[in-house]
Amino acid sequence: MGERLAETLAKLDLHTVGDLLRHYPRRHEDRARFARIADVRDGETVTLAGKVTSVENRPTKTRLVLTKVSLDDGSGVATLVWFNQWRMKQVFEKLHGKRVVAYGKVARGFASVEVSQPEWEALDDGGDGGLSVGRIVPIYAATEGIGQGRLRSIIHGAVERFAGDVPEALPPALRGERGLPEIGDALRDIHFPPDLASLENARRRLVFEELLTMQLLLAGRKASAREARGLAFADTDGPVAELAGALPFALTNAQRRVIGEVAADMGAPHVMNRLLQGDVGSGKTAVAMAAMLIAARNGYQAALMAPTEILAEQHLRGVRGTLEDLGIRVDLLTGSRPAREKAAVRARVQSGETGVVVGTHALIQEGVAFARLGLAVVDEQHRFGVLQRAALGDKGARPDMLVMTATPIPRTLTLTVYGDLDVSVLDELPPGRKPVRTHWKRGKEKAQVYEGVRKLLAEGRQAYVVCPLVEESEKLQARAATELAAHLAQHVFPEFEVGLLHGQLGADAKEDVMRRFRDGTLHVLVATTVIEVGVDVPNAAVMVIEDADRFGLAQLHQLRGRVGRGAHASFCVLLADPKTDEGAERMRVLTETNDGFRIAEEDLRLRGPGEFYGTRQSGLPALRIADVLRDVEILKEARQAAFALLAKDPKLARPEHGALRSAIQAKRQDVLLAAAA
Repeated sequence: MGERLAETLAKLDLHTVGDLLRHYPRRHEDRARFARIADVRDGETVTLAGKVTSVENRPTKTRLVLTKVSLDDGSGVATLVWFNQWRMKQVFEKLHGKRVVAYGKVARGFASVEVSQPEWEALDDGGDGGLSVGRIVPIYAATEGIGQGRLRSIIHGAVERFAGDVPEALPPALRGERGLPEIGDALRDIHFPPDLASLENARRRLVFEELLTMQLLLAGRKASAREARGLAFADTDGPVAELAGALPFALTNAQRRVIGEVAADMGAPHVMNRLLQGDVGSGKTAVAMAAMLIAARNGYQAALMAPTEILAEQHLRGVRGTLEDLGIRVDLLTGSRPAREKAAVRARVQSGETGVVVGTHALIQEGVAFARLGLAVVDEQHRFGVLQRAALGDKGARPDMLVMTATPIPRTLTLTVYGDLDVSVLDELPPGRKPVRTHWKRGKEKAQVYEGVRKLLAEGRQAYVVCPLVEESEKLQARAATELAAHLAQHVFPEFEVGLLHGQLGADAKEDVMRRFRDGTLHVLVATTVIEVGVDVPNAAVMVIEDADRFGLAQLHQLRGRVGRGAHASFCVLLADPKTDEGAERMRVLTETNDGFRIAEEDLRLRGPGEFYGTRQSGLPALRIADVLRDVEILKEARQAAFALLAKDPKLARPEHGALRSAIQAKRQDVLLAAAA
């Protein structure tokens, strides 16, 4: 292969023959039978083939260019339409009179058939030996400089010459039980299947193998953690009882159950690796404090790492208020504190005078040394990369690890992303927490919405107004929030005090704003998503989120969790005019439920697993072919098979497991690369 072509393929992360074989198609088109233009129905997604008969660029009133290409298949004419892709005219003029295949969604009128923004390719270039027509055709992720036909031809050559040389990772017994084809046949049929049944069988085999190796990797991690000698804290019952007596509220049954699970882990001689899931307001901090008190009463230190300074300071207030009354020194370490203060805290941590230190990623920087770190707690863990979590653990001699999240994780992702952790779920809200009533209002109703907010302010309540999301930069986000705060203060709520909170403010300014909002001298707080986690003001009873459709479901649910923390009825108003069906669906889901787990499932369904949890956060390589939503049954099957295999052969040392062991090693290498990226 020439150097230029190799460089083009490298853009697709294709460097070896093995990469080509595993460059699975995004989808397939059945080009054994094309749809007839005369027969297509409105809303159908179809594959059409015909001759290019005319091409034109047409300007619109909004200065966009509309490119229209007529495609004639003998039964009728379809118009292919592209918006603002003016070069498309030059491309199709060269294809005039030639056959083209197009794939897309049909809009059918009384006398017209249109396909907007279709995928397409020329059929008459003859460059791929008939791989593009008359069969089930693979469609690949491609890049500039290489078309589908050329890519198809290259992959076909690799499949024909090398698919039979790929080592078989699945033992014959495992394949036989499930009727799965051999790896060479599966690779041939995933790219160039003779029929749809062969395609589905090949996909099932490759999905099973991918999920099995991942589950074996996670099970191995879990086993290694279990085998690793950790700290066995001698006294767990005493500190738990002590904390229960010191808290100003009674623990829920769910908190008692989870504290029991954590205490059992900490009392055992292995390293605790536990994920604590709890919806907004379910009381995770009390569980963390129980674990910290166990560490402290057994002569060790605890560290709590949070993703933002606001959340770290919120934790500090909660933890210090309880634990310092019990005689444990609690300190704060964040990047923006004065240098002298940070140096003093580091000295106390190193000497052991500090029992609990709360902080941001400043905790894992050089120069922070612990006397005896026994417990590391990571909050909102999905915001930290896997290496950052490990770096905190490395500050001690195998400390126990408790990772917490208020973003409920669907079970399918728990099995993949967190399969190496033990999972505890707080599924009960403390008594007195009222569900937040959520309403979706259109932009034209904004005046009525703010009039409703004014009435609540007049009754003595407080309000959040969340600024629309600006993706470009923190500075633009801060400017938008500043402009919104000025507008509300001058024109909407002139009789009330309006405050402003955004990520560009210094630590002292942020703390001053939050203190004034907490003590009630600020009535309205205009904020960016810095308030998504860690702000707890019981008197705040209403939140207005402007342009709510710009936010993800999980983020909206987190924001909504800032209200409903007191005894008053609370409201969340989503101001939004969604431009897409998905945006409208997000608004609908939020108004229908406060259940974080249902919201997480919907979020996963709408966004897909790749968006829901990035590779770097999870420390797992991206899945090449499996889809944890579509393939949940195969995932369960693979998980059972993984644990059954390890029960018989814990180190996969038997000869028939050699190739599987190599596959896991390769997967482990992918993990390290993903985590380091």
